[in-house]
Amino acid sequence: MGTPETTTGTSTSEHPRISQRIGGIAESATLAVDAKAKALKAAGRPVIGFGAGEPDFPTPEAIVAAAQAACSDPRNHRYTPAAGLPELREAVAAKTKRDSGYEVTAAQVLVTNGGKQAVYQAFATVVDPGDEVLLPAPYWTTYPEAITLAGGVPVQVTADESTDYLVTVEQLEAARTPKTKVLLLCSPSNPTGSVYSREQITAIGEWALEHGLWVITDEIYEHLVYDGAESVSLPVAVPAMADRTIVLNGVAKTYAMTGWRVGWLIGPTDVVKAAANLQSHLTSNVANVSQRAALEAVSGPLDAAHEMREAFDRRRRTIVDLLSAIPGVECPTPKGAFYVYPSVKALIGKELRGATITDTVHLAALVLEHAEVAVVPGEAFGTPGYLRLSYALGDDDLKTGVTRMAELLAEVK
Repeated sequence: MGTPETTTGTSTSEHPRISQRIGGIAESATLAVDAKAKALKAAGRPVIGFGAGEPDFPTPEAIVAAAQAACSDPRNHRYTPAAGLPELREAVAAKTKRDSGYEVTAAQVLVTNGGKQAVYQAFATVVDPGDEVLLPAPYWTTYPEAITLAGGVPVQVTADESTDYLVTVEQLEAARTPKTKVLLLCSPSNPTGSVYSREQITAIGEWALEHGLWVITDEIYEHLVYDGAESVSLPVAVPAMADRTIVLNGVAKTYAMTGWRVGWLIGPTDVVKAAANLQSHLTSNVANVSQRAALEAVSGPLDAAHEMREAFDRRRRTIVDLLSAIPGVECPTPKGAFYVYPSVKALIGKELRGATITDTVHLAALVLEHAEVAVVPGEAFGTPGYLRLSYALGDDDLKTGVTRMAELLAEVK
């Protein structure tokens, strides 16, 4: 009798070892690039990574102190409500009114293990198999995977640099079918840093209302806007959409707390209750120490966030200037988040150190190999021909990294 095959991911039985649902998930491209860059650095290579969307600042001291105190409190050594600590849900509701003008109750808040869990649970709660989700591209790598996991069908709606990567109502309407149920919106955007204006948000919200659609809006970069741009919450711009909108947010970007894993979703109470039921089986409550830290964060001032924004603004202007000076690179100036998304389409098909650049995956590999700089290719975000660079890293590394890229790309012919 034979033994099961373990090297190919299949078995001798008629059933595959890995389910199609899970086997079809692609690894997070941004985390993969970041992991590769860190591995090369650990091996002694001077790699500079522009891959991960992670502030290079420490979590503010008051937040860390709150977590340290929470460790000694026996209340935090036990299970707590799956939907989140009641006081944190209240604080998130208060913070939401303070920061975006959206008035909600604690019952409309579900605390999740980071923003990614909020993304998945939002789709899982409102999407049935076969439902179509309009997905503006360039998009964050997790969105299509979460939609597919929930049984939905992502329908890509692509914008390019000519419209600052912002989709129009006309584009959305052209993509809408009788199966369309949800629109995903992310402003300020990962990966482009683009920000929809109040007028654009209002127009999109009114269109969604007219057609009875749901909107899932990711607002995690709400405090990182520049040049007079504003982060407008869709249910504030179009109050009638509040009953069909799920807002996603978290502490990761605003408070430099990516590793603490605290996010949330805000929505109608029936949606939140259903998503909380799912979470009660999926993960139960978020770690209590992290929740206590998040409580301190959202209840406190935004001074640290404003200091980070000033640094990001300075780096934003620097990286745009440096990239724009490279022949064949077109870099729009982002108005939010901490990413640039330059077009490098003019470099595809040309030669670099004896190799013909076939696509941006290939170009990113060449940049890593020859310049020791890690960037993420646009294929990861649904739009080949671009690169994403996060400028959430130190000023010196930023300048050194882009300078290395520039010196290498100067050899393209």
